[in-house]
Amino acid sequence: MIRKNPSGDLPVIAESAYVDKTAIICGKVVIGDNVFVGPYAVIRADEVDASGQMQAITIGANSNIQDGVVIHSKSGAAVTIGQHTSIAHRSIVHGPCVVGDRVFIGFNSVLFNCAVGNGSVVRHNSVVDGRDLPEGFYVPSTTRIGPKTDLAQFPPVSISASEFSEDVARTNIDLVRGYKALQNEF
Repeated sequence: MIRKNPSGDLPVIAESAYVDKTAIICGKVVIGDNVFVGPYAVIRADEVDASGQMQAITIGANSNIQDGVVIHSKSGAAVTIGQHTSIAHRSIVHGPCVVGDRVFIGFNSVLFNCAVGNGSVVRHNSVVDGRDLPEGFYVPSTTRIGPKTDLAQFPPVSISASEFSEDVARTNIDLVRGYKALQNEF
């Protein structure tokens, strides 16, 4: 469902993107070329700051927002998802937040008030809250990273983790094409 927010903003969705009919895209949202938005995802830009303003939630080209993902933002802060990035099933990205290019965010992970550098991998059931992650950073499954976490304890992203991330992004671009072709059949 595509709908306005209370401020009257409508989403801007690239013609080449695919948004599942069960997804909710609300308000000041910009979805780039070849983006896949899966079933029951919610991308909602509707809160304003103290001056009544809000920044957009932006999803970069060739990225995928998988089933049940929630992307929202506190007080109109920006959320930016880079290009060729995967936000896996049931994850939450809550702004303010910046997720770089070619990033993989694993199932059920939560990002809040942070930036995740290009090429990073945050594995399943992890939380990044109030701490920016550098480029090529690896967060193992079930890890909690907060403002005081010593990032030196974590290894860089492995080649296999990077290859996995790239494969997921490619697979979802193929899904965009397949589902776009099917749209005319229903």
